[in-house]
Amino acid sequence: MDLQQMRYVLAVAETASFTRAAERCHVVQSALSHQVARLEKDLGARLFERTSRRVRLTVAGEAFLPAARQALEAAERARAEVAAATGEIRGRLTVGTIPTVAAVDLPTVLRDYRRRYPQVRISLRTAASERLIEQVRDGALDAAFLGVQPGYRPQGVNDRQLAHGEHVAVVAPDHPLAGEREVGLPRLAEEVFVDFAAGTAARAQSDDAFTAAGLRREVAFEAGVELMARLIRLGLGIALLPSGFAAGLHGLRCVPVVDGPVRVERLIWSRFTPSPAATAFLALLDVPEADGQALSGT
Repeated sequence: MDLQQMRYVLAVAETASFTRAAERCHVVQSALSHQVARLEKDLGARLFERTSRRVRLTVAGEAFLPAARQALEAAERARAEVAAATGEIRGRLTVGTIPTVAAVDLPTVLRDYRRRYPQVRISLRTAASERLIEQVRDGALDAAFLGVQPGYRPQGVNDRQLAHGEHVAVVAPDHPLAGEREVGLPRLAEEVFVDFAAGTAARAQSDDAFTAAGLRREVAFEAGVELMARLIRLGLGIALLPSGFAAGLHGLRCVPVVDGPVRVERLIWSRFTPSPAATAFLALLDVPEADGQALSGT
């Protein structure tokens, strides 16, 4: 069993296709299939069920995958640590973010990071805050940007508050509220809303504000940010979104809300010693220390 075979297995599992896995790994399909078959022979178990229509993991494959992923990550971490000892930052950086992050200009941060550390492979994933916390806690992400309610502190991770801001009502330019200087929750409760999925922290920020005011509202559309903005432009509903993010939405109006929802943006990272690549990322964000280790940019 070698690391390359493990990489092939992971690629097949993630793409559900030997053809796409071979393309990802830049090898011919026959070579990849041969190496996977050799690994299965060494293990004495089939890792994949193959049909003409699909490829999926067997029970043995499901059991093998976490250990293979850990082995590859450990090998990559070892190479990165050796490189860092000689003054070179390399390896992988995986960052997560909510769709509405506004406390930092994340694309610019990632651009600056890549220019400073070109040997690091950067990945970015978007998800709800709850999922991002799980992924940082499990080690799937090095760091993540959250949007949560005031007073909420994610468990099992290191965290730092980045920003504290109010929500605004986001409406179409021709909406009756578009010209108002401010609006209260009782008036907003008369409207149809577009919002994030029920049960997420992003949705709870607005739900809790109306509940605290003794009001009920109708959320007719659940959507991601891009679809949400389009639905608002077409006059199908309004939304409550963080002011820092909403200001960048093209073709929509933002109206301040009296006693409206408030959210806090937080940066989180693993409680385990960060990799050299993650340490450099936290330093770029001016985080003074991570898990007791001083950070410094280069």
